[in-house]
Amino acid sequence: MKRYIKYMAAALLTVNFTACSDFLDKEVDLALGPEDVFDKFENTQGNLANIYTYLPDAFAGYGDGQFLAASRDCMTDNAISFWNVHRYHAVLADSYSATNHWFAQNYWEKNFKAIRATNTFLTYAKESVIKNKETDDDDNRLYDRYIAEAKLLRAIFHFDLASYFGAIPILGEDEEGKPIIFDYTNPEAMNQPRTNTAEALQWIANECDKVKDVLPFRYKQEELNWGRLNGAAAYALKTRALLYKASALNNSTNDKSWWQAAADAAPAFITKNNQQSNPYRLYTSSDNNPQKNYYECFISDPTPPHLNNEFILCRSEWVNTREIELFLTPCGFSGSANAVGRTNPTQNLVDSYETINGKPIDQDASYNPQNPYANRDPRLEQTILHHGSIWGDANESEEREVDITYGSGKDYKALHGGTVTGYYTKKFLHNMSFKSPKLYTHACPIFRYAEILLNAAEAINEAEGPANAYQYVNQVRARVGMPAYKDMTQDQLRERIRNERRIELCFEDHRFFDERRWKLFEGKSASSERNEPRYKQVYNMYGVQVNPGSANMYTYGNSDLYRSRAFSSPKNYYFPIPDAEIKRLPNLRQNTGWELTASSESAPPTTEQ
Repeated sequence: MKRYIKYMAAALLTVNFTACSDFLDKEVDLALGPEDVFDKFENTQGNLANIYTYLPDAFAGYGDGQFLAASRDCMTDNAISFWNVHRYHAVLADSYSATNHWFAQNYWEKNFKAIRATNTFLTYAKESVIKNKETDDDDNRLYDRYIAEAKLLRAIFHFDLASYFGAIPILGEDEEGKPIIFDYTNPEAMNQPRTNTAEALQWIANECDKVKDVLPFRYKQEELNWGRLNGAAAYALKTRALLYKASALNNSTNDKSWWQAAADAAPAFITKNNQQSNPYRLYTSSDNNPQKNYYECFISDPTPPHLNNEFILCRSEWVNTREIELFLTPCGFSGSANAVGRTNPTQNLVDSYETINGKPIDQDASYNPQNPYANRDPRLEQTILHHGSIWGDANESEEREVDITYGSGKDYKALHGGTVTGYYTKKFLHNMSFKSPKLYTHACPIFRYAEILLNAAEAINEAEGPANAYQYVNQVRARVGMPAYKDMTQDQLRERIRNERRIELCFEDHRFFDERRWKLFEGKSASSERNEPRYKQVYNMYGVQVNPGSANMYTYGNSDLYRSRAFSSPKNYYFPIPDAEIKRLPNLRQNTGWELTASSESAPPTTEQ
């Protein structure tokens, strides 16, 4: 019998998009019943648009200045949030339980609401209302496309759940092939076991296969359809799902066939992409300048970021806002608005940027820790603001050197912001005047082309070795003028690809999962790893202290806020199932390490044996 679970979910969330898209702008009153929604085309389309509001958004926290206004990389070794009430700190300190884990409760509930909404759409959407005509535009066979979009949305929501919780219920179709709409009034029927992580990820990949060629790989009128799922997003999700499945966390026997499946998936995207008249590609500035290519990819004014050719899918666009500028800019910039700079990159991340010679800093004699930012991978300057970085609006006479002098620097600390590591985040940040603040457009990618190239490099290296993997990682490096990798062993290239993912994809919701799927915490502790280079340490959190007038201006040591993070294996590889759900539905079984009572049972194995 096919295993499934029915989950209690409230009515659909009403979350408004912050930008206009001809397709996604058509939301509908969620209080309407099925007969009112699905008998009318406009309401049916609006219902689907509402489901899109559940997509993951790495910027979501910036709307909550009190508890979340910092990057979610603050739950990793990449960054620390200055503001000590931010919920990220409880993850770093492992101080949550299954009864009060804010992220677990919110991500569990949100995704199941989204899946229920999607299955409701799949059940009630009518071909007679939507129509399914053959046309030569983006609405060709529209009913088939809407159904494919809904199934892909459902797969994304399942992937989000599997990434955070491991084993999950699969809520696709029942034994009769009908989408499962949760009967939350019947707890007895809902009390079903979860599917292990590897099987769930394979199910997600299979769902992608069903729809990837039904949807157009890319829409002809992207300005009207941005944010709408296309075939490229299905190909992209498949590459990520199979990569996660093959990784150590879910592949304890290192089954090479799993790696081969992942190694086939990413080039399949690339092959399909290369057949397009307008393929996705790495963004470059108008003059293809390695010193600004990467930074401009994420701000690209005046062109909206989502319309550059690297973004495959983004959750939404933040239009006419300055929240990100307020919460990223160094705290010394003020005027009619005040910066608070609450996402502080760690020295661990800064040290991970190679020298311009393409070598780790501990392997290049030219690296000078007293001139640490000179002759480094150009992405360092394009991602992170450090002591001496030039910032501020020159037109308003605000341009100056960032001053992080310990204790007294303009940008060291303020009442509500500052740095606990000696660094601020530049990625996604417009150089806004604080005397005359403007509003900006932001978009954070869910999938972008650089990730596809790195997925291909990692999977091929693991499945086949380096020979065919170099080409993919080297494309990403060439965009910023970094030397190509060559003549490496599989182990050596593995370490460089992992480092490349860290710096290329930082602050885009990848590091949290990469740390875990690679099992970087195993065999280490805060004390045992101290002799390793800082960029290889995952427990100890480092920063820099700037001491003017000293022979050693830059002093490196533990961050002001965290000396080390807490991580318990295997507990912290996944979030807990909310305890209220375990009490109500005990067959879910709690994730290992999160049990609250002796009677609580841990989850089934997350790896397919």
